[in-house]
Formats: sequence, structure tokens, C-alpha cells
Amino acid sequence: MIDRFEHFSSAIFEISRYWHKIAAKEMTRYGLKGPHATYLTVMARYEQGITVPKLCEICNKDKSDASRMIAILEQKGLVRKEGGKSQYRGLLFLTEEGRKAADEVCRKAAQVVEIAGKDLDDEKRAILYESLDSIVANLRKLNEEGVPEV
Repeated sequence: MIDRFEHFSSAIFEISRYWHKIAAKEMTRYGLKGPHATYLTVMARYEQGITVPKLCEICNKDKSDASRMIAILEQKGLVRKEGGKSQYRGLLFLTEEGRKAADEVCRKAAQVVEIAGKDLDDEKRAILYESLDSIVANLRKLNEEGVPEV
């Protein structure tokens, strides 16, 4: 059992570490940090705008993290906010420059995912994502309810 735990933990950690390193390297061209990639790719799907709470939900980030990231994206001229008096109200939109950056980030992310999974056929890929979704759901439940006593 410990071997499975170590293998699982190590693999997840290593995937995350390399993904974040690649994102950080790619985002330097925009003067941004790796986490900005996620915000840009999500916002690219919402041409009609997206609220900060919805962005937080999709990116699995808290409001303070999103506020910091959005403030930087606004300073760089990649995002604009319309409506709402507080920073959490109103809609966020990509600017023309933001759209170009997001399109490039999406293209690069797709390329990295394709290369990373190049040894997986469609059936294995479907099983992988189904398995990951199951693991996330089970871990979320354990987090909410606690680990049962054995």
C-alpha cells in the first residue's frame, strides 16, 4: 500500500512541478508568471466576459489569488473589467492583446499536453482522464468528510 501511495504522490507532484516550470518559462515572454496561464486559457473561452467568482470556481483558486492575478493582467493591458463597483462584480474581458496572448498560451498548452501524452492512444487517454476524475472526486469527499477510522 505504501508503494502505491509513494508512486501516486510522487507522480502527481512531479507532473505538477514540470507543468508549472514549463508554464513559468512560457509566460516570461509576457512578463507574467506561470499561474497566469490558467487564467488566460479560461478567459479565452468566455468571449462574453466572466465574473471573478466564476473564474475562481473554474481555476480552483480563492478570490485573493484571482484578484492579484487579474490586477497584474490588467496592468499589462491583457484584461479589462466592465461594470460592478467592487473588484468581484462586473465582467472580465480579454483585450485584443490579451486575446492574442491567450490564443498563444492555449496553443502552447495544447502542444505540451499532446507531447506529454504522445504514448497514449485514445482509449488509454479516456481511461486516464476518467481515473483522474474519479480520484479527484474521492479525494474531495475525503477532504470534506474526513478520513474514516480503520
